[in-house]
Amino acid sequence: MSQVVEDIQASYPLFRKEEYLQTLKNKQEQFEERHPQETIDETFLWSTTAEYKEINFNREALTINPAKACQPLGSVLCALGFEKTLPYVHGSQGCVAYFRTYFNRHFKEPVACVSDSMTEDAAVFGGQQNMKDGLQNAKALYKPEMIAVSTTCMAEVIGDDLNAFIGNAKKEGFIEADFPTPFAHTPSFVGSHTTGWDNMFEGIQRYFTLNYMEDKSPGKNGKINIVPGFETYLGNYRVMKRMLEEMGVDYSLLCDPSGVLDTPADGQYRMYDGGTKLDEMKDAPNAIDTLMLQPWQLVKTRKFVKTVWNQPASEIDIPMGLGATDAFLMKIAELTGKPIPDSLTRERGVLVDMMTDSHTWLHGKKFGVYGDADFVLGMVNFLLELGAEPTQVLCQHANKRWKKAVETVLAASPYGQNSEVHIGKDLWHFRSLMFVNQPDFMIGNSYGKFIQRDTLHKGKAFEVPLIRIGFPIFDRHHLHRDTTLGYEGAMYMIKTIVNTILERLDDATRGMGTTDYNYDLVR
Repeated sequence: MSQVVEDIQASYPLFRKEEYLQTLKNKQEQFEERHPQETIDETFLWSTTAEYKEINFNREALTINPAKACQPLGSVLCALGFEKTLPYVHGSQGCVAYFRTYFNRHFKEPVACVSDSMTEDAAVFGGQQNMKDGLQNAKALYKPEMIAVSTTCMAEVIGDDLNAFIGNAKKEGFIEADFPTPFAHTPSFVGSHTTGWDNMFEGIQRYFTLNYMEDKSPGKNGKINIVPGFETYLGNYRVMKRMLEEMGVDYSLLCDPSGVLDTPADGQYRMYDGGTKLDEMKDAPNAIDTLMLQPWQLVKTRKFVKTVWNQPASEIDIPMGLGATDAFLMKIAELTGKPIPDSLTRERGVLVDMMTDSHTWLHGKKFGVYGDADFVLGMVNFLLELGAEPTQVLCQHANKRWKKAVETVLAASPYGQNSEVHIGKDLWHFRSLMFVNQPDFMIGNSYGKFIQRDTLHKGKAFEVPLIRIGFPIFDRHHLHRDTTLGYEGAMYMIKTIVNTILERLDDATRGMGTTDYNYDLVR
């Protein structure tokens, strides 16, 4: 089997050629020990029923297609947000390869991250020597100004102590004693990627400020600190900066990886580009307040701000949609005394106009939503503002307090009366919901495409189309450059959602002389 140079084909048409189809058939017949197709079809149909859903939701000891990633992945993203910082993972090389490729596929950018390559001997005797050699080599080769250290499962299971290991490496001269090396323990078998981000950020807070608070005082520098959390929409960093600058607010964006994750193709490789300056983190306790844009996922960060920095850590919701953005800007105005400018008031009015224009198509549409805690809560709020119904809401790594908060939001709206909220459930649970409690669309990351395919396999009438908003987005390009926060982000989301609805309408009304009576140019 070979391709012809004059007619090289991609895998999609290539694997439909007879020779490839025959190879696949041989593989199935000779090696897979497949059940008869009739049995496969019967089992598939049974897996779409309410009976199977009940069995599925009683599942306890197995996760299928988790709606989350692991802690060290989040710690790596956090480290990338600081100037000339190299993420360093104490663990196996394969884990770091996973983290890097995960981000490569989402951002379509190279991602710098190193491992000290723990292997079997380190798993038995501990990884202290790996840490010493790794820190020395990473600093010599890549010349960072900070190395942010986190862990993987292997290091956590055997109980490696990062504080002691890094301290010993410095005492023995592998790196300088004053070289910045914040750290966080990030075991993959608990929490999620958002937990890892929170742990790493708190580690950086601790390193630069815990023992240096004598001359610090809230309000001393007149700034507002903004902590984005695990944020993968690069446009959201830009939106936050723009809104604060239009208000004339002096601020510090504490963690900004947008530069290093969106470098230009101009012939120069940039391992480090942009990021929050280390001096900004050192000065952060002098700010008026620190606002967490994803408060449900920044538990340790918030506690540190309140107890060590002695700032109020004012409560806000993620500024997604109309009302939450209003509340965010009003909180900024309250803290700084700066008025909300006409430019943002006008932008708000444009969003309201867009919501009014699209209301006809959005009203009463039912959505399944899954993803991270703050993203899901923000999306639920926005859908309710649009008159849509978020009927199935799922966050695998949220707690009972979050569930109650979402249920309170839903109960306060006429569009949330028939909604269900699920925590501790994965995307295989979500699949059952899409069959048994079928909405019109689902909103989430790329992994939902397999649920869409399953619903379509049952029949066109059962298909639940996926609207790709969230993380990760692997199978579409450049969506990570868009925005979900502020009025601008709401505009992007309403455009994405309503146009998906209209594309679905066109798909259902394009039959020549049969269904095209509803296909027109006015939508």
